[in-house]
Amino acid sequence: MSFRLRALGLLMLIAVTATTATAWITLRQATTQLRQTATAEQADIRQITSTLRTYGVTHGTWHGIHDTVRQLAVQTGQRIRATADTDGALIADSDTLTGHTPRKPGTTPPLLIDPRPDLQLPNNFGAAKLTLVAIGTYRQEARYAACLTKAGVPVQTGPAPNYPWELPVVVTKPPAGSGCRRENEPASRSVSDGAAAEACMAVAQPDPCLRQLFTHRTSDVAPPRLQVRLGAIDDASPTLSATPMITAATAVGLLVILSALILGRTVLRPVRTLTRAARGLGDGNLAHRVPETGRDEIALLARAFNRMAAALQASEERQRRLTADIAHELRTPLANLRGYLEALHDGILTPTPDLLDALHGEALLQQRIVDDLRDLALAEAGTLTYHPTPLDLRDLLHAGHTAHHPHATAANVTLTVEASAPVWIHGDLDRLRQALGNLVTNALRATPPGGTITLALHQSDQHHAVIHVHDTGTGIAAEHLPHLFDRFWRADPARGRTTGGSGLGLAIARQIITDHHGSIQVDSTPGTGTTFTITLPTRADTPAASTE
Repeated sequence: MSFRLRALGLLMLIAVTATTATAWITLRQATTQLRQTATAEQADIRQITSTLRTYGVTHGTWHGIHDTVRQLAVQTGQRIRATADTDGALIADSDTLTGHTPRKPGTTPPLLIDPRPDLQLPNNFGAAKLTLVAIGTYRQEARYAACLTKAGVPVQTGPAPNYPWELPVVVTKPPAGSGCRRENEPASRSVSDGAAAEACMAVAQPDPCLRQLFTHRTSDVAPPRLQVRLGAIDDASPTLSATPMITAATAVGLLVILSALILGRTVLRPVRTLTRAARGLGDGNLAHRVPETGRDEIALLARAFNRMAAALQASEERQRRLTADIAHELRTPLANLRGYLEALHDGILTPTPDLLDALHGEALLQQRIVDDLRDLALAEAGTLTYHPTPLDLRDLLHAGHTAHHPHATAANVTLTVEASAPVWIHGDLDRLRQALGNLVTNALRATPPGGTITLALHQSDQHHAVIHVHDTGTGIAAEHLPHLFDRFWRADPARGRTTGGSGLGLAIARQIITDHHGSIQVDSTPGTGTTFTITLPTRADTPAASTE
């Protein structure tokens, strides 16, 4: 997998993990807090309704409820506003009781609190009698409890004895002078209540009728039902706790830092290795290489660096070898010239025409090596001067034959040309003659007397011309072929100057052919001969020419 994909995958993993963790923690926190808030609100509602209803049942009035409302508001944190269900009269408001400006009530539906006890009747024929007893008991106890409350006497109640319901019975003894006492109901009311109870027993389902009778007959003494509104419009909505969010952000931050460290280690470690290797190259350590592991961009960079280092090392080695080769090529003829000149200067030798010819030949050889080096340097630098013109390659081969025919005749070697049809290119005749001449010269050195050198021309396809320089000489071993075009290279370093040449001719020939957008190849068999093949691009527009 490429480094780009790995980095992208890691960043996506971080983003997805961070988003998922944050969403999960936020959802979990919100759900938990909403559940807790709802549970707390339900508990507050139960506490408020239960406390207020107990007060109404116990005291028979809402008088003196302000302290209870204030305590409930402090305990629950709720704003409590209680009004009478009958006429909407304000009973108590926790904002006023706690010294605050009353706020607008909240929009939640009001709680309805009925202070009258829930009458539970047995499923028998005594339900009517029990209802009458409950009506009388409640009316008597409610009036008595309300009187005590208004008199400022704490009221305590207990269950009514011997009855299967919880009707409050005041057990508080009134202090002297309170003016509060239990009053019996008029007989006429008892008769009226009895007739109504008997009428309920005559219906199919008497229980609902009896309960309604109890509610109706006690409505004048029971406190009114309460409408309780909780909260206010401007109450702050519940907020999420910051602790889980901070924890999630910290965890995500640590994950990002850890991933960044992993990513940095993945990237920076090979980069540091490359940096050290580059510094080593700058200090001259061309043999230093970096590990090539994987197939991502970092590995490709490492391979490119190693190839660059290898190329620099090879270039340095070639430059070192070139310097040594030049020194070697110039040392022998210069030593000969110096020796002869010193001998002439000391009078050891007499200047004869043969000696002067030999010294002149050594000087010419030095000039040729220097000229070849100059041409090769210019060609490799791309500054060798060319004058391309339309050129028939037959003229090139015939010019080469003419130039080297005397040397071939003197060496008893047959030099022939095979070129019948014209093949036109765009090139520099003089430079191509130089390249072809170097090939023919090497062939003459390698071909023994009685051998043959053939210069052949043909057009391989519509766009390429091919020149073959074939000799029947000694041939070249296969292991020497890759080095054949190297500067100053010889298959046999011990060969003499008359047969070995300077070692620059083939390098110059290859550079000239390359500058003409062509190529040169060699095929050789030891003991059979060697063939150099030159491929050059032909002209698209062939000028008219006469066939030789």
